[in-house]
Parts: sequence; C-alpha cells; structure tokens
Amino acid sequence: MPKWVRNPQDFVGGIAMMAIAVFALWASSDLQGMRGFSFGAGTAPRMFATLLLGLGAAITVVGVLTEGQHLAKYHWRGPLFVTLSIVSFALTIRSMGMIFSALTSFLIAACGSPETRWVETFIVGVCLTAFCALLFPYALGLPLQLLPTFMIR
Repeated sequence: MPKWVRNPQDFVGGIAMMAIAVFALWASSDLQGMRGFSFGAGTAPRMFATLLLGLGAAITVVGVLTEGQHLAKYHWRGPLFVTLSIVSFALTIRSMGMIFSALTSFLIAACGSPETRWVETFIVGVCLTAFCALLFPYALGLPLQLLPTFMIR
C-alpha cells in the first residue's frame, strides 16, 4: 500500500465498491432509461450504481485522509460454501425437486462456518425445508416440483 493511504481497509473497500458500481453501470447500459415520468428497466440499476459509485468514492477519500486499520485477513470459507450452495440449488432444483435441493443447499452453506453444530443444523434444515415445501406450492401457488423426477414417474 502506498504511504499516502493512511486507512488501507477503507481505501480498498471504497475501490471495491466503485468497481462494482462501474460493472453495474456497464451491465445496465443497454437497458431502457427514463422516459418522461415513467421508469424504464435500467433506471433503478443506474440510480443505485451511481449512488454506490459516489459512496465508494467518499469511502476511498476517507481511506486517504484518516488514520485507520490495516487490511484485515479475508476468509474464503464462508463465501465459497455459500456460493457452492447456491450453485447446487440451481443445478438440482429441476431434477431432484425442492425438498432435496433446499435441504442439500442448506447443509452445504452450513459448511461455511467451523462452528457448525450438525445435529442442530440438520433439525433447522429439515424445518426450513418443510416450511418451504408448504409455503411455495400450497400457500403461494407456485408450480414447484417437490420430489425428484424419478419418484414421480
């Protein structure tokens, strides 16, 4: 880190926020904007990306002007297992049904913490899966397949 950066954690965080904002502005660039008083599909993403860009710039300036913490160590375990859990759910929801997919993705996400207590995690996972199995197809009327396709045929 250069000497003129007195608060590296805020400086890097602000740069990361600005990078996400620039990506969002680029990704929403082909969406329709405002026409008169009506919002287009790209209006809200551009507004929030612009706000994020300004906030990131302000945090970066704070990182240069104020004394603060050094960069904290980043732990990859949590984000890795949460990402794997989302991918697992997306890949298995159609073929294996919601019950298997929801419980499996919950258990994969639980691997993200070394403090996981597995008996309690399994009980909570079963309860959440049962709640989702009742909520989505019955209470909300969504056409979700609950069981794997090989059990339905």
